[in-house]
Amino acid sequence: MRSLPRLIPVLVALWGAVALALWLGTSPAGEFKPRVPGTDRPEGTQEAVARKVEGKVTKGEGEPSKLPGSWPRFRGARLDNVSRDDVALARSWPEGGPKVLWTIPVGDGYAGAAVRNGRVYLLDYDVKAQEDALRCLSLADGRELWRFSYPVKVKQNHGMSRTVPTVTDKVVVTFGPKFHVACLDAATGEPRWPIVDLERDYKAMVPQWYAGQCPLVDGDKLVLGVGGPDVLMMAVELETGKVLWTTPNRDRWKMTHSSIVPMDYRDRHTYVYCASGGVVGVNAEDGKVLWKTNEWKITIATVPSPVVFEDGRVFLTGDYNAGSLMLQLKEQGEGFAAEPLFRLKPRVFDSRQHTPVHYDGNLYAVRSDGQLACADLGGKVLWESGSANTFGLGPYMIANGLIFAMNDKGALTMAEATPVGYKPLAKAAIFEHGHDAWGPMAIAGGRLIVRDFNRMACLDVRKQ
Repeated sequence: MRSLPRLIPVLVALWGAVALALWLGTSPAGEFKPRVPGTDRPEGTQEAVARKVEGKVTKGEGEPSKLPGSWPRFRGARLDNVSRDDVALARSWPEGGPKVLWTIPVGDGYAGAAVRNGRVYLLDYDVKAQEDALRCLSLADGRELWRFSYPVKVKQNHGMSRTVPTVTDKVVVTFGPKFHVACLDAATGEPRWPIVDLERDYKAMVPQWYAGQCPLVDGDKLVLGVGGPDVLMMAVELETGKVLWTTPNRDRWKMTHSSIVPMDYRDRHTYVYCASGGVVGVNAEDGKVLWKTNEWKITIATVPSPVVFEDGRVFLTGDYNAGSLMLQLKEQGEGFAAEPLFRLKPRVFDSRQHTPVHYDGNLYAVRSDGQLACADLGGKVLWESGSANTFGLGPYMIANGLIFAMNDKGALTMAEATPVGYKPLAKAAIFEHGHDAWGPMAIAGGRLIVRDFNRMACLDVRKQ
């Protein structure tokens, strides 16, 4: 019995040899193939497809209105933040301010509205559902006609939504906080082509505080700043989503919060973009770089968009002690050279968050010290609102020769848009206990749409 433990290993080895021989002599049940990563998914897919984002349309109870007026994208039809609606506006308000036509709750953030054909478009964020939600509202009463939503996790980081849709007679285009680009039927919200994910497809890096770039629709194409390791900018066919051209990113510049601006100069139609490492102008036909400069870059965040002029000047401004810079384009070979004309130190004439307004040969802006100011195109300050009249990071625009400017707490000021001096006409608190009222304003047919951190309101500012 003492020898039995010594025999156990030998018996186990003999049993294993017999089992192996039997297995090798048996035909396999089927053909075995080595496992290749990705072959367990449907044919033709890649790893990225597993993260494909799809949206859904939910109908609401609202009805489209037949009210006049249009504000079809960020900073209006001409991208200059000036309304040209033929509607007379009031130059004074009754006690309590202009009439509030409707107010709705919105997700935390600063996204502004676009307006067209009696509809208001807002790219919101639904915290409970964890979805980006493009909401289509009636301009008349704010009721929701429909919403298009898709899943994306966005954490609270000084708000969640920041961008303004672009709407044409046929489609509406959105740019989500995490780089999801959607093109939908403007009337129904049904997708025209699959959602594009710039982070997934082009390895673009989401900037601090999420995307602030608003989509640029120019004719039959959509132009986007990408800032991926290989692609700086791209153009997409609006009808199909097909990529028309890409601009190589040889300098590895990243995306900022600034939006692309079209510019015509010397019979060349171009797009100007402030990326992380400088400013670039590309040919609208093929995306080739016509000029670029690293004379202008902001280390932390570039937010305002370029202000362009017909004579080839480009005005740039921002926060974080950047001040301002005026460039002048000059022909050089097949492209242009961008030469600095003048620089302004911080708080001389700059803008922390919003893009200055060019109106009647002068610039208007809320400076980095919070004051509303006017300057000529040489950088000379013509007037400032004074330390008792500050607006923080609030938005501003011009309509009917009037400046509308909102402060952080949602108090709206109306003043004359004149280089003679600061001439306020009226002021009213729009939001009770308002805060972070930084979202861009929109105006259509004398209806001014404003927001604070989590409310949006429509005001009647027409002359009665």
